[in-house]
Amino acid sequence: MGIRKIVEYPNEVLSRAGKPVEKFDEELRKLCEDMFETMYEAEGVGLAAPQIGVSLRLFVMDCEGIKLIAANPQIVEAKGEQTGAEGCLSVGKIPAILVRPSEVTLRAQDLEGNWFEKTATGLAARCFLHETDHCDGKLFIDHLPKLRREMVIKKFRKEKKGR
Repeated sequence: MGIRKIVEYPNEVLSRAGKPVEKFDEELRKLCEDMFETMYEAEGVGLAAPQIGVSLRLFVMDCEGIKLIAANPQIVEAKGEQTGAEGCLSVGKIPAILVRPSEVTLRAQDLEGNWFEKTATGLAARCFLHETDHCDGKLFIDHLPKLRREMVIKKFRKEKKGR
């Protein structure tokens, strides 16, 4: 199928938790290939299945030397603090400053269904959190104070009208 259309805010699929991945088969492998292609085409560093309209707990990422597929992701540890700009392909890449943990351990399954854990810092840690949030039906803007969230949404809508 190749490059998929990225679903944008406020599409309903983005606000509900994805279903667990239960089948680790060729169809899942192909979906992940499409997700990587779509992510690279959009110049992103991570992409979750809900962002292409597929309600699954699944994401791909290629960020700071960490390239992985995470099915049924869970954050098992988060510590420290970092402040930085965060954006989202589903919100027109409009950035906002967000405080997140600086070191994060992710537990997930690979394409064969084997569980693994991976710890990351910096932008990769932010990516673990951001993409797992997508799997849980949350967007990064949900973590922003109300006024800043409204500003990002307003800017996104204005930019979207201009396309």
